[in-house]
Amino acid sequence: MSSLKARVLVAVVGIPFLLLVLGWAPDWATMVLLALMCAVGAWELMHAVAAEAGKPLLPLTVLAAALVPVCVYGEQSIRYAKLTALPVLPLTGLLGAVLVLALFVVAILRYDRERPVPFAVLTAAVFAGLVFPLMLSCLLRLRMAYGSEGGEIVGRIMVFLPLCVSFGSDTLAYFVGCTLGKHKLSPRVSPKKSVEGAVGGLIGGVLGALLLTWIGAHIISDAFMGPREILFFGLVGSAVSQIGDLSFSVIKREFGVKDYGHLLPGHGGILDRFDSVTFAAPFVWLLLQLL
Repeated sequence: MSSLKARVLVAVVGIPFLLLVLGWAPDWATMVLLALMCAVGAWELMHAVAAEAGKPLLPLTVLAAALVPVCVYGEQSIRYAKLTALPVLPLTGLLGAVLVLALFVVAILRYDRERPVPFAVLTAAVFAGLVFPLMLSCLLRLRMAYGSEGGEIVGRIMVFLPLCVSFGSDTLAYFVGCTLGKHKLSPRVSPKKSVEGAVGGLIGGVLGALLLTWIGAHIISDAFMGPREILFFGLVGSAVSQIGDLSFSVIKREFGVKDYGHLLPGHGGILDRFDSVTFAAPFVWLLLQLL
């Protein structure tokens, strides 16, 4: 099967699945999906950058990554349960502190046995088990962000904004790059990416934001983003998502890895497919908090 056919097949199966889980199923289904994705992504990253040296930290890292969306879900549920007297516990902060402490305990024990864990592996475990899941879990924050005002339907729409921008950017960048790409964007990091493809990605990001706005307007009978917001989220969101794509490519190049995994045919692993979303999701969530 060709790479393009595999990509199309994954899209045909994956897009309806994401629509079902993120747009229709209860909030906890999004939490479960993200917990699985974070666990797989943490395993992929540790396997790629740490190999044998990271095996002692792998169980802790994968477990912490899976628990991050659970903690985010708990925080958001308390915040919007109208229990105003109950403080929102910093569950993610507590989890992060426990993870770092546990990782260093393992490192200390290994050091005393003359089998030290390199500090680079420790930092990789913190990124894989905490930073990456926190970034991707912003999808869950978007999904649950409007619960207190009875605007669950808005959350079900807004969770797709980073996805539409990222996937629109990735798709148009791929096709424009394949057909018109002549000038290399970053030859050593990603040899196949071109300046023309990057420009196509910016347009694709805008089209993705426009498509979501059009669909959302039919669902809630209101265009929740105007032309300026569509252009802004599309352009800046695409730029951020492309930086995310290149950032994870830098890691792959440094460690000589072609793909992080083989879970998604034609795409690679979870990190290969959702690298751009990982960067776009926190950007969209933070900007919406400011606005």
